[in-house]
Amino acid sequence: MNADITPLSGELLGLDLINTRARSGAESIDHLATPDGLRAWVVLQGERLGEFGGDTLARLSQADLAVIRSVRECASLLVDHVRHGKAPSGASLRELNQTLSAAPVHLELRWTGSSMAAEPRRTGSVIADLAAQLAEAVAQVLTDPGVRTIRKCEAEDCTMLFLPASSRRRWCAAARCGNRMRVARYYQRHKDS
Repeated sequence: MNADITPLSGELLGLDLINTRARSGAESIDHLATPDGLRAWVVLQGERLGEFGGDTLARLSQADLAVIRSVRECASLLVDHVRHGKAPSGASLRELNQTLSAAPVHLELRWTGSSMAAEPRRTGSVIADLAAQLAEAVAQVLTDPGVRTIRKCEAEDCTMLFLPASSRRRWCAAARCGNRMRVARYYQRHKDS
């Protein structure tokens, strides 16, 4: 991962996935450019993708990475259309639905020592399971009533998306772009004086 800009995390998982492709100034950043980048992002997502930690993703191939990047591309296109009130791309919608169906889910019962619990289990490959979980996260973003309030960070050189909790929020993160933009405005005001 680029040391200058870490992936934004803490938004809806589907938005965090889209935000793995970013820009810092003139530099384009793709946190999923390599298998190591994907593994690092999964670790960053912690509890939300914890089942894919450890050695689960130890042997990622470029083809595996391409599957996850394809989910991200579909997510980016679909969210962009839906947040602007446009009909989604049929091809992207079909591809995301295929990803969702590639790793079927079933409930598995287990005894907890005092009661029964049912947990969802996926029956696809590790990558199909991860891709399906990410596609589900994108589906949650797309069907969220707030999807049309998703914003792009107002910093000129930032491409991050976020779901604002307040109508006053303008930047992806105050510590990332907010401070930078405030300093730039301060500098510009004092430079012109």
